[in-house]
Amino acid sequence: MARTRASDFEEKQHSLLLTAANVFATQGMEKASMSQIASEAGVSKSLLYHYYPSKGALIFAIIKTHLEEVDTGLEDARDAALPPREQLERLVMTVLEAYKGADDQHKVQLNAGPALSDDQKAEITQIERRIVKHFSDVIARLHPHLNSPERPLLMPVTMSLFGMMNWVYMWFRDGGKISRDDYARLATTLLLDGITGLR
Repeated sequence: MARTRASDFEEKQHSLLLTAANVFATQGMEKASMSQIASEAGVSKSLLYHYYPSKGALIFAIIKTHLEEVDTGLEDARDAALPPREQLERLVMTVLEAYKGADDQHKVQLNAGPALSDDQKAEITQIERRIVKHFSDVIARLHPHLNSPERPLLMPVTMSLFGMMNWVYMWFRDGGKISRDDYARLATTLLLDGITGLR
């Protein structure tokens, strides 16, 4: 007989994924064991394997859940009525907020390559492309010339912005002299003012 889901399944699952991400981030992908993760999460090893039959499946779930949350946040943040520059700043802030407290998931994503199957990598790539498109659409509205077939710079420019956002966890500390709002404006200004030098 199939095991039924408890009413608080999603909450427990989210907590389990956060715990697993912390174990992977601190112990490393190879060293971390499913037994250790089950112990840290306060669940039985059999229950952990019931929902995630392998370490790869668990790593995939951590990354997919995190990226889907980012994608949903960006979708909710999009507002065609806003001027494009304000829209871009809002999207940057949405990502920075999504990254708040998500350093472990971010580290898992950066180091997960060998643990994922080709199908899992393809699914992750699809979500990542949706996330990138939220930004490239707005940047293209601001600077259509970046999409020129003769000099296609839209994607390099967009990914440069992601470079600024994705590595913020390495140095940014909440409570410092620069807030996430400050950095969202800084990153947007650096990108958009820098584009003017590409003409």
